[in-house]
Amino acid sequence: MSDTNTIQEPTQELYRKPLVLKITGLSHSTLYHLMKEGRFPSQIKIGVRAVAWRKTDIESWLNNLTH
Repeated sequence: MSDTNTIQEPTQELYRKPLVLKITGLSHSTLYHLMKEGRFPSQIKIGVRAVAWRKTDIESWLNNLTH
């Protein structure tokens, strides 16, 4: 029996570091430097030894560069 009252969160697309570096053109060290300064979106933990960034956060950061 399924619970029809359960609301499911929409799945967010996540970017792993190689893609983030490619999309942003940042180096590894610059990426972490900007994160430390609060000028780049924070990563989220997706596993014991794995992190990613939300696609929407990266897109917002890129859009703010041009405005």
